[in-house]
Amino acid sequence: MLFPRPAPAIHAASSTPEVVVLMGTHQGADFLEEQLTSIERQSHARWSLVVADDGSRDGTWNILETFQRRHVPGRVQLRRGPGEGYARNFLALARDPGLEAPYYAFADQDDIWEPEKLTHALAWLESVPAGTKALYGARTCLIDEAGRKIGFSPCFSHRPCFANALVQNIAGGNTMVFNDAARQLLAYCGAAPQAVSHDWWFYQAVTACDGIVCYDTRPTMRYRQHERNLVGASNDGLYNGWKRLERLWNGQFRAWMDYNLQSLAELRPLMAEENRADLDEFVLARSSIRPWGRLVHGLRSGVHRHNWKGTTVLLMALMLGKV
Repeated sequence: MLFPRPAPAIHAASSTPEVVVLMGTHQGADFLEEQLTSIERQSHARWSLVVADDGSRDGTWNILETFQRRHVPGRVQLRRGPGEGYARNFLALARDPGLEAPYYAFADQDDIWEPEKLTHALAWLESVPAGTKALYGARTCLIDEAGRKIGFSPCFSHRPCFANALVQNIAGGNTMVFNDAARQLLAYCGAAPQAVSHDWWFYQAVTACDGIVCYDTRPTMRYRQHERNLVGASNDGLYNGWKRLERLWNGQFRAWMDYNLQSLAELRPLMAEENRADLDEFVLARSSIRPWGRLVHGLRSGVHRHNWKGTTVLLMALMLGKV
């Protein structure tokens, strides 16, 4: 038996909102059981799980089938992913027209959710006016392969907004919980956008279209760091600062900007007028011939990172044509 016998089921009141957990997997057998167990132990008991596996060959699918059999039919759904990488896998899940729920959450295969993760997210999401696009994200506790705590992800103190989302992602997709109004933005875009990552794109989309974003400074999950991580969590430290500068200098960050702006073009009809204006200024900043022209348009766009050093480096890179 791959999983220990569960505690007696908690029957949530019918008024408790359902959360559909959207998980993407690929070669995740090493840590998947622990993550599934942490989802099962959520204090918010009314959840269902939809997993898209992207071609695993390591026993991931067998673990998922065993977990599925432990629950009532329909609570855990398994499907094959599109085979186009992790971002496309998550976006395809989120755009599925067959899913109907008030709230959704992204989940990676190798983390550990704290028992109150969904409860904390829903406490904020339930306070948002009906019909408002709302996205919740949070800080994380970092752990190593053995589950030992090794630190925390950065703590961002400024208000989440579109001018920040254009140049920085502040919350990992594995922390994100969102309402159906926000999910409809992904459905509106149809085919998977060219965005670099599903979480950064989602932060951009929600803030661009007059939605609201909550960044919770309380760590709500343990984010496992290991050599197979597609995306690391820490933005702090000299090494990570150097890697960011390297991406700026070699043109990788500018290429990411190109992809994200192509994706945002699809959302333009839904954008708030102010955000369209900021986006246009940023596009002018990137296309201007003279460095001072890039700086002037960049300042007008309001783009910034969550500390003055990061914003200073960003504007300097923009002047050099590296953004």
